[in-house]
Amino acid sequence: MGDTRKNPHGGVLVNQVVSPDKRDEAIARARTLPSIRVDLEAVITIEMITTGVLSPNTGFMNQADYNSVLKNGRLANGTVWPVPLSFAPVGNRNSEIIRGLSVGDEVALTDYRNEPVAILKIEDLFDYDKNGRAQQLFGTTDRSHPGVDSIFRRMGDTSIGGPVTLLQRADWGPFEKIRREPKDTWRLFYEEKNFKSVAGFITGANPLHRGHEYIHKNALEEVDGLFVQPLVEMAKREYVRHEYRMLAYRSVLETYYPTERTVMSPLRVTYIFAGPREAILHALIMKNYGCTHALIGRDHAGIGSFYDKYASHSIFDQYPAEELGIDIRLFHEVFYCTRCASHASEQTCPHDERYRLNISGTSIREMLRHGILPAKEVVRPEAARIAIQGVQPKGLDETGEGTLPVSKVVHGMYPYYRAYTRLGGPLRPGALEAEELTVRDLESASLDVRANAHRIYGDIHREYSSLADHNHGLQESWVIEARKTLKNHQEMVLSDLQEKVALAPEEASDEFMYQDRTEAERELTAAKQLLDAVPAVPDGNSLSERVWNPLPYRRYRGQDD
Repeated sequence: MGDTRKNPHGGVLVNQVVSPDKRDEAIARARTLPSIRVDLEAVITIEMITTGVLSPNTGFMNQADYNSVLKNGRLANGTVWPVPLSFAPVGNRNSEIIRGLSVGDEVALTDYRNEPVAILKIEDLFDYDKNGRAQQLFGTTDRSHPGVDSIFRRMGDTSIGGPVTLLQRADWGPFEKIRREPKDTWRLFYEEKNFKSVAGFITGANPLHRGHEYIHKNALEEVDGLFVQPLVEMAKREYVRHEYRMLAYRSVLETYYPTERTVMSPLRVTYIFAGPREAILHALIMKNYGCTHALIGRDHAGIGSFYDKYASHSIFDQYPAEELGIDIRLFHEVFYCTRCASHASEQTCPHDERYRLNISGTSIREMLRHGILPAKEVVRPEAARIAIQGVQPKGLDETGEGTLPVSKVVHGMYPYYRAYTRLGGPLRPGALEAEELTVRDLESASLDVRANAHRIYGDIHREYSSLADHNHGLQESWVIEARKTLKNHQEMVLSDLQEKVALAPEEASDEFMYQDRTEAERELTAAKQLLDAVPAVPDGNSLSERVWNPLPYRRYRGQDD
């Protein structure tokens, strides 16, 4: 099979939005049809289907496609598709309407204002097994999983399958001005900007942090364009509100990214919380928006401990690359290593957690709740300043705790803290217990990092340059003077101790008041070691002795005569 990149998934970009010249007529007809009230999540899904975001799907799935997707991660015709698109309305009135429907009927889907949003042509009606869906899609029926909870909370017992036509879409409010449909991005990327390749990146609950930036800029070394899509609308209640996340993204993209090569647009999507399956879905969404590459992080769309750490990577092994039709670029967990003085991953950094700052989205949000901006190596201050205004809840509870115990925040952001006395420091006599940690520890670690994260590699560089610089103009005069003084003072100590040893008795008459020769010699030995440890004092002669050329300089310029 040939390279399928630069094609929507399934080969054709779905467009089932009624044309403007026929909209009034279609809305009037919809008002004559039986109607089913739908919630905001359904409205968002309908818009995604009809504008091609979920191509090749043209509507809600029939039973054959639904069962095939749950069991095999493919539509009944074999096309890769990881999650079911179901329409199983809840509510007594909706149930009564559904009982009167048959295959071949049309039904209007209306919003909370009772305005027609779409028309669904019914091709299938089938019973809906909530437990079976949860187990096959999420691997659990535990209601603490947000995706499982959503099934039982907002889905009924009968699923309706069939194509949908969008009559009118919702206004996206503050996001309307940067909203883009797939047809818009295909034109932007390949007609207006003449890109040959675009990397897509979908992100959710957190403001843009330095782990995201590491992934983006690695990709920009290889591809022509970057398409960033922060998810908006549905989210868990303790996230940073989407308006602020978008503003945080804009502030960083405008300041630190190549603006002609970076495009941002919100992705108005329902959170499925499907872990690794959702990573596949997002890759196909990026493909439908025209991306040739999909950037997938370590815990893409993961939910706490429900899935393996790298399940969002390993699931791609189940699908041949030519079937996905988009290059998948997998990134390991990113952290900041103060010893490397750079962002890195386990793949590139040899240093242990003593030098490490983790980039944890959960810990970032908790720090914002505690009123603390994370280190600049973790989140750019431009992003954190905006995000701290939009985090919810904005403060702490009556006991001074956020949504997580402070111990998890400390360990999540500062992995060195419990075992080491400070960033890059020695081991503690005994590691701190998690239950011992308080907000004072969070504050202490934050201040330590702010003061010292940049110093570690800086101090190392200073040590190397003090020895290696033989350009006299780079030698710091105050350091040279301090070393001279230090050496002179220690030589003075040594001189006096040498006299003391010469006069010391073999045995002291009073061990508290006087020293015998053996004790005085021990002091002299220690003083000599200190003198030997004084850094060298460079002078003009010693620096010039480091430079010589065995040939006349003109020979190095290529003049051999």
